[in-house]
Amino acid sequence: MTTEENRPERRRITLTGISSRAWEHPADRGALTALRELRGFDDVVKAFFGMWNERGFRLQYLAGSIRVDHRQYPRVYQRFTEAAATLDVAELPDLYVTQSPMINGQAIGIDKPFIVITTAAVEKLEDDELRALLGHEIGHVRSGHAVYKTIMMILTRWAANLSWLPVGALALRAIIAAMLEWWRKAELSADRAGLLAGQDPAASTRLLMKLAGGGDLSQIDTAAFLEQAAEYESGGDLRDSIHKFGLTAWSTHPVPVARASELRKWVDSGEYARILSGDYPRRDSDGDASVTEDVKAAADSYRETFTNSQDPLVGLLRKLGGGASDLAGSAARGARDWASNAGRRRDDNPPA
Repeated sequence: MTTEENRPERRRITLTGISSRAWEHPADRGALTALRELRGFDDVVKAFFGMWNERGFRLQYLAGSIRVDHRQYPRVYQRFTEAAATLDVAELPDLYVTQSPMINGQAIGIDKPFIVITTAAVEKLEDDELRALLGHEIGHVRSGHAVYKTIMMILTRWAANLSWLPVGALALRAIIAAMLEWWRKAELSADRAGLLAGQDPAASTRLLMKLAGGGDLSQIDTAAFLEQAAEYESGGDLRDSIHKFGLTAWSTHPVPVARASELRKWVDSGEYARILSGDYPRRDSDGDASVTEDVKAAADSYRETFTNSQDPLVGLLRKLGGGASDLAGSAARGARDWASNAGRRRDDNPPA
């Protein structure tokens, strides 16, 4: 195995002024743009949920974890500053290391989000892999994911508390299912941010391999891992499709092999190279983002996934012919129509 000591340091390009729209998956960006268009929505959420919950979360980690800076976990702090500098993030969120045997990281909070990674991440990840993980979490913060994830966590608790009330529980479960689908796309966005922060596709893949259970890279192989991803996406029969649905329907994260496959597809699409060449949206143009275009891109993304999926169940639906195609087309047209109407309403009612 190539060790960290003899692996040459890569020169990273600073992505000056980069907007989070550059790395956001179309389905994630469409949902975020629509939510941001609800004038004052974020302020209401912050006022209602952030008053006590965020303080409690922050105090929990302040009391029982290590806050990272140049004195505590200086290696982690250096990788953190490098990832932030590459993504042109001037103000670093607070970063904590908490005790856990599992490699993990999360962005928490509403008013002032902070990042938490585990001791396993510190111990088991090499510098370039750690940089990718920290870039992933910075991507969550920059996209505003922490706000909506916190809402989802609270709604999940409400659903559990209202389980005795069938109607209320069903309504909340439908909302949570939709938010979980969005959150899985948000994870794909953050994977792209992690890659842009580290600018090392191999390291991003190794990070996902270690998340899947490969702490010792001398015992595993990148090509074989990507073969697993291909087998997961296309192998099996209808029974496997049903099992795969059960694996993901109520999960916040896509499975690691699917994340590796999606990241590879994004690199192969040429979008990663275009961003490194300087062709990306800037933060100073975020105000010009079009909800119509972003929701249309989300609908097109889902339709493309349906068309190109190798999953046996999706393949069967395609073989059914016009019905399934019409369903996918109607969904895409409906989303575009909704976006168009939303765009007209926004134009008719400009902000004061």
